[in-house]
Amino acid sequence: MHMRKMLLNTGCLLLMMLSTAGLRAQEAPEPDASPVSNAPAAEMPLPTQGTVRVHTNLVSLYFLAYGKHYEPLGALKKEDCSVFEDKAAQTIRDFEQVKDLPLTIGILLDTSGSQEKVLPLEQQAGTAFLKRMLTAKDQAFLISFDVNVDLLADYTNNAKELERAMDKAQINVGGGFGNSGIPGLGQGPVEIQKPRGTLLYDAVYLAAHDKMRQESARKVLVLLTDGEDEGSQETLKSSLEAAQKSNVMVYAILLADRAAYAQAGMMYGGERVLRQMTEETGGRVIDVGSNGKKLEEAFQQIEDELRTQYLLSYTPTDQTLDGKFRSIKLECNGAARIQTRKGYYAVAEDGE
Repeated sequence: MHMRKMLLNTGCLLLMMLSTAGLRAQEAPEPDASPVSNAPAAEMPLPTQGTVRVHTNLVSLYFLAYGKHYEPLGALKKEDCSVFEDKAAQTIRDFEQVKDLPLTIGILLDTSGSQEKVLPLEQQAGTAFLKRMLTAKDQAFLISFDVNVDLLADYTNNAKELERAMDKAQINVGGGFGNSGIPGLGQGPVEIQKPRGTLLYDAVYLAAHDKMRQESARKVLVLLTDGEDEGSQETLKSSLEAAQKSNVMVYAILLADRAAYAQAGMMYGGERVLRQMTEETGGRVIDVGSNGKKLEEAFQQIEDELRTQYLLSYTPTDQTLDGKFRSIKLECNGAARIQTRKGYYAVAEDGE
């Protein structure tokens, strides 16, 4: 059975979707949405607060710009930047620096055996991050993944509720370093047919496609993991595509005990995977090893970046909704490095 049919808390999700569908159908698409179709307003599910729906394709980019010494560039204007789609120059329509737009945050917590030493640090730092980050306009959810994918806390802006869920996360010693996992040990909704390890790709796919696809505001996944996957039905390609189609920005806090991999006689390749997933979606990898202080600093960096982004939008010259991937290149005067998503899929809102 395909992974998305094995949904996280399926009954709760269905009830939530049914209760909100009527409201979403009457609101405008989110600021960072991929081009949308010209379907009647009642058929368009993605909302944005306080705006009027317009029947036009629109691409929006959240981005950060840095100088030669990695200093943030905080005074850019529209005329300083140029955007290209499939190498064709585009006309920037809107441009602003944003600090307080609503956020939808998903925390994905690796609870496989490889994370046993660092889980308490992750719980402490993750809880502190959510307490600082969440406002009345924001919402977050928490997922753990090992041999199962578990929804520990559904959408809420209640930091205390998220803290309680974070504290309940436990290491599933059936996973990690290739050991045989025990089906159902984590009591999660993902049915395991054979021993598995760490379902990273499945967790990203489910979070992006099933949890965040229909959500408004900026959407961010924060992964706490060593980046190793074992046993997922999804792949790096399909999980990345799900994030791109849902306009989800992925950050990864890399917690990897490379010495343990070496002692187990295993090659470590998780960092490469995480860099591809984050750089393609506009986030980045922050390597903290197993250092608690660096972990706290990583969360602070993510918080600072999410609150000081630029937002630009343009109407693409190619209006065809053919489902193909469109590459994006953004250039700004004085910027040695720009952090933004690398493209989008030109699909209608209800397209797969």
